Amino acid sequence: MRVWLQYPLILAGLFGMWLILNESVAPGTVILGVAAALLASFALSALPPPRTRLRRIGMAVGLAWDVAVEIVRSNNAVARIILGPGASERRSGFVRVPLDMRHPTGLTVLACIITATPGTVWVEYDSAEGTMLLHVLDLVDEEEWVRIIKERYERRLMEIIA
Repeated sequence: MRVWLQYPLILAGLFGMWLILNESVAPGTVILGVAAALLASFALSALPPPRTRLRRIGMAVGLAWDVAVEIVRSNNAVARIILGPGASERRSGFVRVPLDMRHPTGLTVLACIITATPGTVWVEYDSAEGTMLLHVLDLVDEEEWVRIIKERYERRLMEIIA
């Protein structure tokens, strides 16, 4: 027999986000939020969960710390770029980064890390070629960005996620 509420925490989270985004607890908003969360939770239960095992928890904590530090540092750098003199002289651009990682969970975590870091956005992933298209707000050296992604994040994620 299939479990009706296979992911109750996701259902609760979706419902809570619905209420926060609508800024209302009116009966219609609550009913529509419950219906949307139930539908999304039911649709999610049709997908098989990926088999993921964390191998090196200590390294994951270190990576999380480095990502948090990088987000703060990048926030400051983006603020200086936007508010500082010479902002119009800066050049943004796209960088194609070849990736060795193929694990879906690892790629998802990498996408979250890159997109959460101000000044960078994961634009596209080509699974046939194993390349990621990255947009950088202040592009100076493409090879430097490839090195940063591969050494700082991808290599460590491949060691953490099995």
